[in-house]
Amino acid sequence: MFTLSELWSGSERQGSYKLLKPWWEVFMDYLLVLMLMVSILAGTLLLSRDGVVCVPVHSFSTNYSSTMETMSDFVYTGAKQSLGSPAKGRRTNLDFQQYVYISQVCYHEALPWFSRFLPYVTLLHTLVLLASGCFWFHFPLTSARIEHFLSLLAKCCESPWTTRALSHTAKLDTRFSEAEQVTRPKVQVTSSYKTRKSSLDSGTDSPLLAGTDSASTTTQPSPCPSTLSHCSTLSARSLKEPLLQAQVAPDGSRPGATLDRSDREQARALFERVRRFRAHCESSDVIYKVYTGQTVFKVLKFILIVSYTTPLLSSISFSHVCQLHSHALTGYSLFQCSHSLSSVLRKLMQAYISLLFLFGLLGVYALFWIFHKSLRQYSFQSLREKGSMLDAPDLHNDLAFLLHMADQYDPLLSQRLSVFLSPVSETRLLEESLERRWGAERLRSMITSDTQGRSLLQLVALPRLPPALFTLSQLQVLKLELIGDAKLTAQISNMTALRELHLYHCTASVEPGAMQHLQEHLETLHLTFTHASEIPAWVYSLRGLQELHLSGRLSSEGGMGRGWALFSLRQLRHLRVLVLRGALQKIPGELSELAGSLLKLEIYNEGTRLLVLTGLRRLTGLAEVQLNGCQLERLPSALLALTGLRILDLQHNSLRTLEELLGLQHLRRLSGLRIACNHVLALPASVGVLRSLELLDLAHNQLRNLPSALFTLHRLRRLLLAGNLLEELPAEVGALTLLSELDLSANRLERLPKELFGSCVELRSLNVANNSLGSLPAGLGGLTQLSRLDVRGNSLEELPVELGCCIGLRGGGFLAENWLMHTLPRQVRDVLQQTCSSEPPSRPNSDCFPTFSTAQWSFHSALESRI
Repeated sequence: MFTLSELWSGSERQGSYKLLKPWWEVFMDYLLVLMLMVSILAGTLLLSRDGVVCVPVHSFSTNYSSTMETMSDFVYTGAKQSLGSPAKGRRTNLDFQQYVYISQVCYHEALPWFSRFLPYVTLLHTLVLLASGCFWFHFPLTSARIEHFLSLLAKCCESPWTTRALSHTAKLDTRFSEAEQVTRPKVQVTSSYKTRKSSLDSGTDSPLLAGTDSASTTTQPSPCPSTLSHCSTLSARSLKEPLLQAQVAPDGSRPGATLDRSDREQARALFERVRRFRAHCESSDVIYKVYTGQTVFKVLKFILIVSYTTPLLSSISFSHVCQLHSHALTGYSLFQCSHSLSSVLRKLMQAYISLLFLFGLLGVYALFWIFHKSLRQYSFQSLREKGSMLDAPDLHNDLAFLLHMADQYDPLLSQRLSVFLSPVSETRLLEESLERRWGAERLRSMITSDTQGRSLLQLVALPRLPPALFTLSQLQVLKLELIGDAKLTAQISNMTALRELHLYHCTASVEPGAMQHLQEHLETLHLTFTHASEIPAWVYSLRGLQELHLSGRLSSEGGMGRGWALFSLRQLRHLRVLVLRGALQKIPGELSELAGSLLKLEIYNEGTRLLVLTGLRRLTGLAEVQLNGCQLERLPSALLALTGLRILDLQHNSLRTLEELLGLQHLRRLSGLRIACNHVLALPASVGVLRSLELLDLAHNQLRNLPSALFTLHRLRRLLLAGNLLEELPAEVGALTLLSELDLSANRLERLPKELFGSCVELRSLNVANNSLGSLPAGLGGLTQLSRLDVRGNSLEELPVELGCCIGLRGGGFLAENWLMHTLPRQVRDVLQQTCSSEPPSRPNSDCFPTFSTAQWSFHSALESRI
């Protein structure tokens, strides 16, 4: 049995299906109902009252021989008889049972089949036509799409954003509409805007939603609900407010004009559902084919029924002659029979044929409509002519056909659906959502400080930039990551403090009004992309840019990928720093356009071999070059042309020999050389020609000894030798009197020379961790400037008491195992473990040295080297 809920849902489904039934389908349904009633009436009459009445036809050759034969020629003339006179007629000598027998036999023998079964045949035909009329609603390949389309259409009609968008694009003046409401009586509304019970802004006045939420609202009907729901932006909440005002506030300032968060989220989800349904329906035209097939079937069925039913109508007669082989039973073989329902049956069938003819005409019209119009293409041209939804796209296949069918019911339905097909409408919704969700207060709360103390704001995975962002006048660094449409409008001129911009996989566009501001104020730009074609063209017009960081594929697609895919950098006249992170195979020759301004070039090649470096020869003004991860096996000869070079960084390469160091003697300003993380086996004596060297980084190589020429570099301040195979530190290290940082960690040292502690009095950082030291020299106490000492991971058994003289180690500057600290006297241990925070801030102690972490020490050391 069917439950009540199933029957109710079925009635609701049939009610929603009427949106896809054009006017001819409705008339055809009514005609089928009438045809069904005629067939049922004719069949009922046949079942209840159908029959024939038969009398024998006298023939002299077959009559009985009896005494009554003399009266056989008497014929009743129909003359008027007096009352009470006996009836006269021809006797047949048949009793009642014989008459019943003759009537039954003659009904099946003499009566034609169409007189007995034609109503039942027409009833079957009517049922077939009735079933074929709704076949496309129940066919498995079409029913799911139709139900999905109807549900989306209902959501589009009831969404508050639909009315909002239609009101925004209407040509009628909104202020005039609101002012006109002053002359009208006030509408009493008892439900609030947030509960979404009123049908004024939610679109519940549509036929799709008739009867829904009727029990949950007490809103009285408006004199003109269509005007309120389509041509005005007044909401149920705004109707409560007094309308007699001198001025009308704009849409954005009214409390009821904005949507709450749940409505915006539902509208965004509806945009996505419509987008997916469109992609699914436009891939095929199965609904169009099924509907066309069922229409053709109905027309062919109509032709079939008319072709054989019309000739049979003339054969339905009242009188029939029945000839039976029953002479032995009744004495007669020929009978005259009359069909009592013949006239009624003929009239009913004529009525059925008339209704069927009208049905067929409608079917032929439907076929003409199908083949005459291009139903697999749908255009919103009418909406564009009216000036609304100018960007609504043209539709194809099943979605276009469904909208054509819906237009036959109500053209406003397609207009409501076009709201969620319009990219402009979706953009407006996103802008409103961003404006409400990402306000100025929230953005200010997200501002942090970077390592340089500048104000920093980072926005990730937003559909577009919130308008409130351009009100942050004190923001200095802006990071945008994974933003689909990062449009910098002219309002960016309000961000007067902005100096650095990061774009991580963002499609950024700049309005002309914003371009001038960026050219004058932007100093640093970081771009991360997949291919160089994603770099916006406006980047090459930033005349005031000083630093440019590019991360992504910078080479062209053709050949071996050696081509340069960027445009001309000629307009970047003030560019000082250029950082390239990508798989380059040569130094682009186009960089020569920056030869007059570029001071620093950094290339992080991510393990791709850099084959051609001749482009460096033209950049004679470079002061710092970093070639990391370029798989270099020798020092590039192109570096010899950079006479002004101060810092050379060749870390993370494949260098095995440094024989070309002798050629660097022409670089008289070279003060920093980083060759860490390579495969250098030995340091040649030619390193002594680098007289201006202050920083030498040879960490994480394979050095086993150090040449004496190294210690002739009297300007050397930082010597980094961590991660090598050194077993002994030469005593000549004492000649480096200006040495402030020495890193010997992760080697094989067993002792340290006394000259290190006697001559290198400027030493501030000493790292000897992870070696094989058995003891520390007593002269360690002479390093009064020492502020960081790491002795962890050695074979020490005790610590010298002279550590107490190194007052700079206070505050955590001394790193050793806890058990090793207990080998020191308590007084010395307390001095080393004493922190600067124990002193009151109002009385600074010159002997107290600040506490720094390892990362902080590396930062300050690098900063000191740059200075």
